[in-house]
Amino acid sequence: MNRAELADFLRRSRARLGPSDVGLAAGARRRTPGLRREEVAALAGMSVDYYTRLEQSRGPRPSRQMLTALARALRLSEDERDHLFHLTGEEPPRREAASRHVRPGLLLVLDRLHDHPAQVVTDCGEVLAQNAMARALVGDVMSRPPRERNLTRLFFLDPAVRELFPPEDRPEHARGHVASLRAVAAARPDDPEPVALVAELRSASEEFGRLWEEHEVSLRRPGTKRFQHPVVGLLELDCEVLLSHEYHQLLIIHTARPGTESHERLQLLRVVGLQDMTPQGA
Repeated sequence: MNRAELADFLRRSRARLGPSDVGLAAGARRRTPGLRREEVAALAGMSVDYYTRLEQSRGPRPSRQMLTALARALRLSEDERDHLFHLTGEEPPRREAASRHVRPGLLLVLDRLHDHPAQVVTDCGEVLAQNAMARALVGDVMSRPPRERNLTRLFFLDPAVRELFPPEDRPEHARGHVASLRAVAAARPDDPEPVALVAELRSASEEFGRLWEEHEVSLRRPGTKRFQHPVVGLLELDCEVLLSHEYHQLLIIHTARPGTESHERLQLLRVVGLQDMTPQGA
């Protein structure tokens, strides 16, 4: 681990970013350019003390999970992410067909969507990034362990996640999750991730197994979703899905039509902000 080079790279990467680049308010005038250490630490989900020690060349070796979080927090490109891993003596993640690295440009779009819930997921259903409004709507999925960030797994194995949706809508959501996973599994038969997920869910969920046998196929597409939020109530939201073909990633944005009750409730949700009162999934 090259502590001096790592510290320099972290400082320079932090200095080139402004609050607006990561979806934060500028606040009071800053004496130096770039993000503050506490802001990077918060974005990466680590303590300020730990991040400070890394920048001062005296921190312990970060875990691979922490390196991935730092790469996202600092909006690193894939090459820069690989460099970060090399500086700590770690082998960078393989550049697979379904990448878990969210491009800085896509994260920038996500951060600028202040009024609408939005998140980046893989085509297999793993959540890679959320904006503040998405966390307010469906909970902070990124705070879960990596294995528990898959939307399909959450829907079938976490009963609390189903409470996000009205009971009469849940069968349609179940069919959609299964049909989408089947399409991905067929398109990438050599990819172990969808194969393992299918095997796990067929074993753990009778409902999933029954729907899997029906052999329905459908990719995630734009449509309308209803969410039952515990504070602001029922929201009927339009769901837009933007596809990044090269990375097999989806940017999912939820909007409400102006003038509707759902639009007013979405505005209220923004005021309510991030409070730990919702299950984690979508």
